[in-house]
Amino acid sequence: MKSKGLIVGLAIGGVLIIGIILLVMWGISVYNNLVASEQNVLKQWSQVENQYQRRADLIPNLVNTVKGYANFEKEVLTQVTEARARVGQFNVTPEVLNDPQAFEKFQSVQGDLSSALSRLLAVVENYPELKANENFLQLQAQLEGTENRIAVERKRFNEAVQEYNTMIKRFPASMLAGMFGFHEKQYFKAVQGAEVPPKVEF
Repeated sequence: MKSKGLIVGLAIGGVLIIGIILLVMWGISVYNNLVASEQNVLKQWSQVENQYQRRADLIPNLVNTVKGYANFEKEVLTQVTEARARVGQFNVTPEVLNDPQAFEKFQSVQGDLSSALSRLLAVVENYPELKANENFLQLQAQLEGTENRIAVERKRFNEAVQEYNTMIKRFPASMLAGMFGFHEKQYFKAVQGAEVPPKVEF
């Protein structure tokens, strides 16, 4: 009888140990998937930042080219220069992704710069000599290409965020996400009024 009880006890103990091992392996797998997904979000974020930086680097050359036209609207150039300065003052760290207010501020200053650049390019239509300037044409093409890249990278970033946010909210992974500090990331959203083209008055 004793040996039978011992065998049953060992069997139950073995099942418990196997269960614990499987649970630990599952936890490790889920944790590693969460880490990989978060790293993908950070990678996509750095791609967005690279394109915004490329745009910021092009702006001084564009402004200097346009400044050569003495009667060009100084107010428009000032708006572009000031918007770029505000972007440069905004300290961007990966923690911005976890802070809705900071992320909204980041998106707002970038939106202001996009708006100022749109006004600049619209006003150029009034200056045929500037429109024909080779330097300006090259800068304009680079800037338009950069704006397209920004749109593509923001879309990819949002896709990575969607995958990550879905993963941390699904049960049972949500339990581990909460325990290990995996927080929801912010999405890029269309700036309010982005569907309306900027008004340019001559």
